[in-house]
Amino acid sequence: MDDINTPETEITNENVNFETRINLAPLLEHVNSIKKEIETVIVGQHKMVDQLLVAILSNGHVLLEGVPGVAKTITAKLLAKTLNIGFSRIQFTPDLMPSDILGTSIFNLKSSEFEFKKGPIFSNLILIDEINRAPAKTQAALFEVMEERQITIDGSGYKLETPFLVIATQNPIEQEGTYRLPEAQLDRFLFKITIDYPKLNEEILIIQREHLLQDHGKLEAIQTLLSSAEINQYQALVKQIRVEQNLLEYIARIVVNTRENAFLYLGASPRASIAILNASKGFAAIRGRDFVTPEDIKEAAIPVLQHRVIVAPEREMEGITSSEIIKQIIETVEIPR
Repeated sequence: MDDINTPETEITNENVNFETRINLAPLLEHVNSIKKEIETVIVGQHKMVDQLLVAILSNGHVLLEGVPGVAKTITAKLLAKTLNIGFSRIQFTPDLMPSDILGTSIFNLKSSEFEFKKGPIFSNLILIDEINRAPAKTQAALFEVMEERQITIDGSGYKLETPFLVIATQNPIEQEGTYRLPEAQLDRFLFKITIDYPKLNEEILIIQREHLLQDHGKLEAIQTLLSSAEINQYQALVKQIRVEQNLLEYIARIVVNTRENAFLYLGASPRASIAILNASKGFAAIRGRDFVTPEDIKEAAIPVLQHRVIVAPEREMEGITSSEIIKQIIETVEIPR
């Protein structure tokens, strides 16, 4: 009988095949370059920038929430400038109609036929400013396009080019002239990113940069770094990030806990579980790993879940927020080893 420890059968680090490992070096290089470009204008907000990049890699939409003047719109514009893809900005107003977004059929006198004129939604990166200022029927026009990346008008379907990403902004404080987003609409967003006020040292740096700009625009020196083909390639690469079975169960336990929590009136749906899975892969990728860790899942859980759950009315009156409850849930669910 042969010795199992002979050189022929012994497994060592030298003869293990690592060819199936994912090469994330080009992705990381582009991620770091985009961060540097954005940081030339945006002071701080590193967490927000990471979340925006993860959303792109995870092929998900983003809702940016913050008071006026905290750089929601300029951040979306900066991100669009670094990407060599189509960009469209739609300013939502109370009188905006669905056809103003999607497009409309116009009668052509020469051909005596109706022709479909595409609206601004037919682009790659869509910035929707003040999304809660448009009425419900206009908000509802986004349901199909955000979920299925297609539009159905007059019985005809129109597929949108990839990548297709929506970044929407809203002010959480202002009430007059606004229409609250329904739960079905909020569920279409991968992340809800809450932007806070800058700290004192960041505020000083913001003022200094603005003073030095003089007549130069903030976006003039921003370089274009990433093409649509590369975005599609990286999105496919991120899907291959490995997730162990115990981590899949960890995600499920977190989401199920939101449905059983006494502080929540409405828990998260299975779409939220899938969103955490995809987002945690994105966080792993921008950290240079081809596998997901519990920390990636924790980092993804709050921006994925905080807009998908509803706090019980009595707890909301006490000032408890959805993000605080989600943090408590994460702390109580056992981390897989």
